[in-house]
Amino acid sequence: MKLAIALGTALALPLILTLPTQAENPAQVQQLLTTNLCAGCDLSGSDLTQAHLIGADLSGADLSGANLTEANLEGADLSGANLEGANLSQAFLTNAILDNAVLDGANLTEAQIYFAEVAGSSWVDANLTGTEIVGTPISIGGD
Repeated sequence: MKLAIALGTALALPLILTLPTQAENPAQVQQLLTTNLCAGCDLSGSDLTQAHLIGADLSGADLSGANLTEANLEGADLSGANLEGANLSQAFLTNAILDNAVLDGANLTEAQIYFAEVAGSSWVDANLTGTEIVGTPISIGGD
């Protein structure tokens, strides 16, 4: 009997560990959508598709893996935010502050980035296919 339990546990453990987890804090997601203020919040994995976050304070927020498809982040403060692996496809980032933000592996396909501040930000393996970049010092390409 103990062998059967041990075997069952051994087989079930990998399945349990691969189930998707939701790291976001629902109260903080609601706070963001209600007040546009969520500095330092845990919004990782959040679905913020088409969210209107104009002028939002997301400085230092964890948005890793978040879905921000078609989100309007005009004038948003994302300084020091973690956007690693986030989906920002077709997002609008005019005048956004991305200083010291991490966008490694982020999907910015067809996003619009106009006059954004990006000093010290990291864009390793970010997908910028079809992205419109105007007045923003993002260097695309190799040596």
